[in-house]
Amino acid sequence: MLAVILAGGKGTRLKPFTATIPKPLLPVGDIPILEVVIQQLVSTGFTRIALTLNHMAHLFMAVIGDGSRWGIKIDYYIEDKPLGTAGAIKLVNNLDDNFLVMNGDLLTTIDYRALFDFHVKNQASGTIATNRRNHFVDFGVLDMDTSGKLISYNEKPSIMYQVSMGINILSRNSVSYIPDNEKFDMPDLMMTMKEDNKAVFCYSTDCYWQDIGRVDDFQKASDDFTSNPEMFLS
Repeated sequence: MLAVILAGGKGTRLKPFTATIPKPLLPVGDIPILEVVIQQLVSTGFTRIALTLNHMAHLFMAVIGDGSRWGIKIDYYIEDKPLGTAGAIKLVNNLDDNFLVMNGDLLTTIDYRALFDFHVKNQASGTIATNRRNHFVDFGVLDMDTSGKLISYNEKPSIMYQVSMGINILSRNSVSYIPDNEKFDMPDLMMTMKEDNKAVFCYSTDCYWQDIGRVDDFQKASDDFTSNPEMFLS
């Protein structure tokens, strides 16, 4: 089983933390978040990891190595220019019939095997892992007709969204939709396949999930991991 981990971003929203350390190598507790992801993938049964890199690529190679200490093969693919969350996939050699693609800066307890099996069972071209997020509005929300007459008044509502977790399963045929050497993101790929009547599914889960794109999010992920590391690494 192959997992493609996207780790080429600069993490500008996390400065000054990312001034000298790329975002996926930032520690939660005393372990880089990327190492947490790798250990989870190994325990799930993945046997190969492809790391796509751009910013500070040499640090990843020095810190992560070839994967032998976890019993997995890790290959590195360097983007000469940012290719986006889908474009970088075309750099990877020997893709499996179905493979995982995910961001390298996530702390989660998702069941990767269940996600993978869901994708295969549905014979999907693409599957997007989704998580529920509630957005709390601190104001009274009004609904009115075109004349201004009040229809409803909802005081400080909570609105639920299903959001992409940055974790996806793709079938090898999806790669034909990715342009060569151009920036192309995962939403572009999923929507292009959908518009071509390919099967694209969403896999909804209520597992723990924390992206570390912002300082507050990084701090929360670090606190959660430190308080209960067994939750993430059994």
